[in-house]
Amino acid sequence: MNVDGDELDIPDDHLHLTNTYEDHDGSGGWGEDTGHDIDSNEGGSTGSFINEEGTLPTGDFIDWFPGASQTYGTGHTFLDLFNSDENSWPKNWELASWLLHSGLSMGKIDSFLSLEIIKGLPLSFSSAKELPRWMSQVIETMHPTKTPVVLYWRDLLDCISSILNHPSFHDQLDFTPCKVYTMVQQLCRVYSEWMIGDDAWKIQLALPRGAMLLGTILSSDKTNISMMMGDRIAHPLLISLTNIHMSTRLKTSSNSFVLTALLPVPKFLHKNKCMRGMLGDRLVHQCLDIVLESLKLAAREGIMLSDPVGSTTLAQIAAVRSKVNSNDIEAFFREAQRFHLNGVDKPFWQDWLFADPSHFLTPKTLHHLHREFYDHDLKWITCAVGEAEIDFRFSVLQPVTGFRHFHGGISKLKQVTGRAQRDIQCSIIVVSADAVPSTVMTASPQIDDHNIECISAALAEFHANKHAITAAGFPIDNWYIPKIELMHNIFPSIRNTGVTMQWSADATDHAHITEIKDPARSSNNNNYDSQICRHLDRADKCRRFDLATSLLDLRLRTSLDQHLNVDDVIDFDVDDDDDDSDLPADLLATVKCPRYARPITDYFTMGKVLRHREVGTVPLPLRTFVVGRTAFHLAYSPSIRAISVDDAALRFGLPDLQPAITDFLRHEDIHGYGHVHPLGGARRAVCNASLPFEQLQIWFKLRLQDTEFHNATSMRPAQTLNCTPPSEIWPFGQYDTVIVNNEEGHSWPADGLRGHVVAQMRLILCPIRKTGTQGTLKNHFLTYVQHFDNSERESAMQLQVLKRAKRSNGTRIGDVIPVTQLRAPVNVIPRFGASADPRLTQYNSMEHAEEFWLNKYWDKNIFFPLSM
Repeated sequence: MNVDGDELDIPDDHLHLTNTYEDHDGSGGWGEDTGHDIDSNEGGSTGSFINEEGTLPTGDFIDWFPGASQTYGTGHTFLDLFNSDENSWPKNWELASWLLHSGLSMGKIDSFLSLEIIKGLPLSFSSAKELPRWMSQVIETMHPTKTPVVLYWRDLLDCISSILNHPSFHDQLDFTPCKVYTMVQQLCRVYSEWMIGDDAWKIQLALPRGAMLLGTILSSDKTNISMMMGDRIAHPLLISLTNIHMSTRLKTSSNSFVLTALLPVPKFLHKNKCMRGMLGDRLVHQCLDIVLESLKLAAREGIMLSDPVGSTTLAQIAAVRSKVNSNDIEAFFREAQRFHLNGVDKPFWQDWLFADPSHFLTPKTLHHLHREFYDHDLKWITCAVGEAEIDFRFSVLQPVTGFRHFHGGISKLKQVTGRAQRDIQCSIIVVSADAVPSTVMTASPQIDDHNIECISAALAEFHANKHAITAAGFPIDNWYIPKIELMHNIFPSIRNTGVTMQWSADATDHAHITEIKDPARSSNNNNYDSQICRHLDRADKCRRFDLATSLLDLRLRTSLDQHLNVDDVIDFDVDDDDDDSDLPADLLATVKCPRYARPITDYFTMGKVLRHREVGTVPLPLRTFVVGRTAFHLAYSPSIRAISVDDAALRFGLPDLQPAITDFLRHEDIHGYGHVHPLGGARRAVCNASLPFEQLQIWFKLRLQDTEFHNATSMRPAQTLNCTPPSEIWPFGQYDTVIVNNEEGHSWPADGLRGHVVAQMRLILCPIRKTGTQGTLKNHFLTYVQHFDNSERESAMQLQVLKRAKRSNGTRIGDVIPVTQLRAPVNVIPRFGASADPRLTQYNSMEHAEEFWLNKYWDKNIFFPLSM
């Protein structure tokens, strides 16, 4: 084990609860033992969607661990504790919240509160009795430091209780380990959440029957408070629970990580830099041993909580200690180096039940995948393709809304973030015409045994062919590259602890801002740690008061209506005699809490609500609607309110627009509304065919929202699709590509490209019916698309080559279809060949290229259906 003082990420240390409460009212809470008898039911998952046959929406089969997570009556909920506080009054909270967010310094706030008129008010800011309290301790060190070493921390059990009973997680928790299989014969195992991995199952086997297993995530990384004020550094330690669903835990807005300690970062007075580093490592483990003591005790003996609704390394350390006195730090360090250890003589996990560094130190997406790609893979590809060539290729790609466009290329980028590295990965394979790295599949939210074999085979293929990198001229002295070596730990880690993407450090990196840097700005730039603790304590109280009052405030109806942009869509009448914790999940998702980011706009719910509105109360056709696993949204007002068919054809460069509309209407008359319109075929209508309307409404943008490939109940952020006519900047227009359903009986994404084609949207329209006319014309949105001909996958790249579908006279084939036949956005990249055409730009590359790559690596959600 080599844990330095810079970064520590421990995702699955364990805590078991031998006497467990489960709140069946759905809210959660924690309190004292009430002495109730054991309930007959067992706690499973509070948020999974499982039918009576024990299968998931994906069709996977679940084998639950028997006899786990038994409940012992009910405990105290979040609102129970709030209502029991005599100081829980909104006026107190409003003043405290205003002071907290006013930007005033601590001194000015104290000065304000000392005013006689303010002293006369019955104020109290102690309205959160359940909040974990901060403690401090001076740490004695064997070697001198420049300043005293002070540790600030909160009891971890209190922090876990605070997380566990939070209403926001009441339907986002799993309490029972399980095994998931792709078929009932249990031949292929599926891995996703930590509770589905082998570690959770094995630990539950070692616990008494009925005990509940809580997996704790500890994450720590140093961060600079300010480089301008004495180079001050903070070392926060955060905690969360693996029982919280991965999709919720990874959102920075969920506040699922709680700051539990500020580890000291002293400067040791020793002439040897390596010894100073080793002393710092020892101090980190010493402090962690103090902070984690309550968790170790709970792992051995178990505790009572309420919900919302040996080692090889130790043997080596013992061998070192038997030869050298650990207080002789230089001699101990030299001996430890023989075993590749960092010189820590008492690791914090040595007496922690079930703690195994080879399991709890899991791979992280940022370091193991994104940075490995940027530090090594990208450099090798750039060397093979050439800097100028690869920069030019990236610069001429058509921009995609929501993704970074690299106008100046990628070879000279500075201060590259993980987001930028990800955006490069989305296109690098197709742009460079090189092999795909094994990192694409490891970032999936769900991986089965077959996927693991594919990942392992990809890594083996790399090692078998890596000599080609040096043969191409890239200077490499040796292949002892730590990030590549660590990739071999990915496969066992997936089986033990679940998929790699759930151990992302994004949420904890974001906490450096909210938990350290923001509070430090309110300080007087002295004694940062104590002032940060004080600031966070006040902020937590105000945030929880805000949460509680929001839950009880009837004005939430207005808040949700504004979010859905319609009136009176949901009845939020709550019976005051009932437990307030029965509030639904969609209501809790809109709770107005400080620092909570706006939720993902749910067009699925909006479409469902609008479909049941009375005729005449909303414009038709509906601007938001749902088809299968796809939701569509268009702006209330069209980009062009009224334009003739001929003028639209001229402006968008579509000479066959009128006959295309005529063919669409003829097909709908024959087959009826809702039938799938196939793309291609002979044009039957003539150019001057008459239409039952003269003018069109035009939209330049369409927002399309789909669901996760592995979980149809989890919606993804909407993607904006552009369909704008030629302009001064875009001389040929800006048109995005989509997957289009082309045959009856096929569904996306289950069938992949079978029954689907790739097409480019060229126009989004809605006919304006002539006043007083009668006919069969349905009032719905249409789109003119030009599709591509699919080909077999190219053998080396395993990518499909697309060509424009053209008629015998060389013109592109265009068809008018309902917008409801669109399924998902897709990325298409020009096939540059050996050398890209120098005349290409980002504004004309999609029009001048003859062949295209269908980029299945653009997005994880598109990768799996396009790989079928």
